[in-house]
Amino acid sequence: MKFAYRFSNLLGTVYRCGNLNFTCDGNSVISPVGNRVTVFDLKNNKSSTLPLATRYNVKCVGLSPDGRLAIIVDEGGDALLVSLVCRSVLHHFHFKGSVHSVSFSPDGRKFVVTKGNIAQMYHAPGRKREFNAFVLDKTYFGPYDETTCIDWTDDSRCFAVGSKDMSTWVFGAERWDNLIYYALGGHKDAIVACFFESGSLDLYTISQDGALCVWQCDTSPEGLRPKAPTGWKADLLQGEEEEEEEREEETTVRGKTAPAPEERQGKVKYSRLAKYFFNKEGDFNNLTAAAFHKKTHLLVTGFASGIFHLHELPEFNLIHSLSVSDQRVASIAVNGSGDWIAFGCAGLGQLLVWEWQSESYVLKQQGHFNSMVSLAYSPDGQYIVTGGDDGKVKVWNTLSGFCFVTFTEHSSGVTGVTFTATGYVIVTSSMDGTVRAFDLHRYRNFRTFTSPRPTQFSCVAVDCSGEVVSAGAQDSFEVFIWSMQTGRLLDVLSGHEGPISSLCFSPVKSVLASASWDRTVRLWDMADSWRTTETLGLTSDALAVTFRPDGAELAVATLNSQITFWDPENAVQTGSIEGRHDLKTGRKELDKVTAKHSAKGKAFTALCYSADGQSVLAGGMSKFVCIYHVKEQILRKKFEISRNLSLDAMEEFLNRRKMTEFGNLALIDQDAGAEDGVAIPLPGVKKGDVSSRHLKPEIRVTSLRFSPTGRCWAATTTEGLLVYSLDAQMLFDPFELDTDVTPARIRAAVRQQDLTGAILMAFRLNERTLLQEVLESVPWDEVEVVSSSLPELYVEKVLEFLASSFEVSRHLEFYLIWTQKLLLVHGQRLKSRAGKVLPAVRFLQKTIQRHLDGVCKLCDWNRYNIQYALAVSKQRGIKRPSEPLGSEEEADASDDDDTLHPLGEGQEDGDRQLV
Repeated sequence: MKFAYRFSNLLGTVYRCGNLNFTCDGNSVISPVGNRVTVFDLKNNKSSTLPLATRYNVKCVGLSPDGRLAIIVDEGGDALLVSLVCRSVLHHFHFKGSVHSVSFSPDGRKFVVTKGNIAQMYHAPGRKREFNAFVLDKTYFGPYDETTCIDWTDDSRCFAVGSKDMSTWVFGAERWDNLIYYALGGHKDAIVACFFESGSLDLYTISQDGALCVWQCDTSPEGLRPKAPTGWKADLLQGEEEEEEEREEETTVRGKTAPAPEERQGKVKYSRLAKYFFNKEGDFNNLTAAAFHKKTHLLVTGFASGIFHLHELPEFNLIHSLSVSDQRVASIAVNGSGDWIAFGCAGLGQLLVWEWQSESYVLKQQGHFNSMVSLAYSPDGQYIVTGGDDGKVKVWNTLSGFCFVTFTEHSSGVTGVTFTATGYVIVTSSMDGTVRAFDLHRYRNFRTFTSPRPTQFSCVAVDCSGEVVSAGAQDSFEVFIWSMQTGRLLDVLSGHEGPISSLCFSPVKSVLASASWDRTVRLWDMADSWRTTETLGLTSDALAVTFRPDGAELAVATLNSQITFWDPENAVQTGSIEGRHDLKTGRKELDKVTAKHSAKGKAFTALCYSADGQSVLAGGMSKFVCIYHVKEQILRKKFEISRNLSLDAMEEFLNRRKMTEFGNLALIDQDAGAEDGVAIPLPGVKKGDVSSRHLKPEIRVTSLRFSPTGRCWAATTTEGLLVYSLDAQMLFDPFELDTDVTPARIRAAVRQQDLTGAILMAFRLNERTLLQEVLESVPWDEVEVVSSSLPELYVEKVLEFLASSFEVSRHLEFYLIWTQKLLLVHGQRLKSRAGKVLPAVRFLQKTIQRHLDGVCKLCDWNRYNIQYALAVSKQRGIKRPSEPLGSEEEADASDDDDTLHPLGEGQEDGDRQLV
């Protein structure tokens, strides 16, 4: 088994906090998710997470005008300069303070960050190599409170900054003679957003209380006069002191709210044209987010109640007023064409893209707003089902990364999920006392299993035939058995003296293993009337149990951080692994003991075998996931699933800066009510929830599963659903390589028509490009002869290569011929090694099934179009004789109307499919 696994995607969470951005083409949304950034490609229906992570949760993201660079800033002030082309980090920088927003100038030469009560302008990094990518140009002072928003003019000559002190400041990006700074008031609450009108210095300012001010400038952008050079630029012979003063003036701009009358002469002046209010009737709460599209004059505003407005400026005409969520709208973005609007709701973790002209959703995704507890792969590895504490069951497509169905029938937290062997039925257990079966064909709950007495189910399992469903009870210490066909309760298995923690059916036999807190694992034989065949005694409470894919071994995780391996046939322990020192749990902020001593109470709570059964994957109350070799009983690799310091229990030692003589600063709830503008909730305060508390979630791994294809594994964590895949690009894994195997000799064998020898040497060298070149050089009519001459040892490798080639190659029919001939010739011999070959066959099935689904959709769409065209032509043939003769223009208009109908219906179907 290869262990070049790397983080590939983040599912289960689509938005946490920060600002949303559209790419330059308007087809993708860039969404911050915790300390990572995910790109949602709306045109191709895919999502991908950038292979980078910040130290804290992402606070803001700034995108360059050409879409090549992005500046990602976290809550601690650390910034990453990222290339979106090669998806890599180019530069690290620390702003030495919390940054609220960052924005590039439209010409891409500079960018501004708002930090504290100041704004800093930096030279944007160029395309050439630089020692320091971020060079500070100017620092602008003026606001008394924190700055909140930035907007640039179209020509990059000026920018505006809003502040919590209810003022808006206009600064010159260059040294203009008639505009250095200008302060605007007129509001009674914090400024949420400010926007320049297209091609002018006219300004719109929006405050949190729902007020919009329209400001008119008496000067056009072309009327700004450059300031003549003075001081050391004009006279190089002046003294050093005067020179330093002039340099400080050039790098620092200090604004005044009430400048002297002589300073105002000859300067730019603003006047307020109008003031509008969003909440005249008092139906809405605070205004929380806004976005403005300059070309179409479209203003989008979001409120704390989940409602958003669309207005046309400057007349302030209402276009739409709709509700998209029950929680506050945290961020809004509009794409370049002004057709799509993206909304982010942090409370429920929602991400929505709305097409306002057709009033339809382009994208509607929501993760689990509570922690995810369990996951399961479908047998072909195409889908992942997750269950959370919010009572929802979500099914995710591993290829696109989107959730395509959500089941909400459970009324309490979901504790276990699993697929049946067919892959079309999902069985879930919940604390609400029910076990439910869901159909993925009709997307409905077709079976509900209950117990005679109300009980809470902690785990669920389905046998290999899919006919028997079992669930473990947390309070009655019993295992319940139902029939999938009839839904009737078949048996109640008693014998455990503690809560049932885990269940697992043998993949090859009708044997059920149940783990309990009573320090035993019991094996129940379905063929022998569910009698207990064996009872495995443990040294501590059992937390997880799993069978090896071939059913010949059983692994159990216990409370004393051990993993024990058993032979289920003879009930003999075959080995054990001590994992206490591999967990390395961190110290929580309020812990009284060190991490070393607190780790005594931590153990592995999630366990699963790899697809080939040679290794076992383990995780628990820690930021690490460990892979152990079963036979050698050693640690093979340890994955750090997160480095996000915004989560609790991440650091091994406490931060001494937070320790004072009066106690730990973590005890002070500093961030409570910050979203509603209330720093500390006090009795008598009208806005803000007095009972609200700000809690740091603790890092943990709740469930682990290996994909049946053996190409990836997934973990449900505090961060979300993390998927790790094989890094095929960085992996060099030769097979029986010697000095005679070279690319030159392989190509020479191809020229000499020694195709079998060339294939064998290419697989020994194991370079993908060379393998593709050799296989595609085989004529299609000789594939059967070449495949029959391949040794049995190489057949599995050829199948794995074919499966991976189906994902990227256009030669679909050619590779299908290879697959068919290989399976026909070597099928009987492969059956004898089914356990070892099964991951490769499942991977092959997954890729072929994906192509089949795509071709089926295309054929169905073409068939629908042909049927529609025939129906329209038939209808015209009936109506044509009785129609009165009209003008050619009317006939052409009717033809255009008819041809527009199928396109519109197709667009709606596409939107529903995307959702």
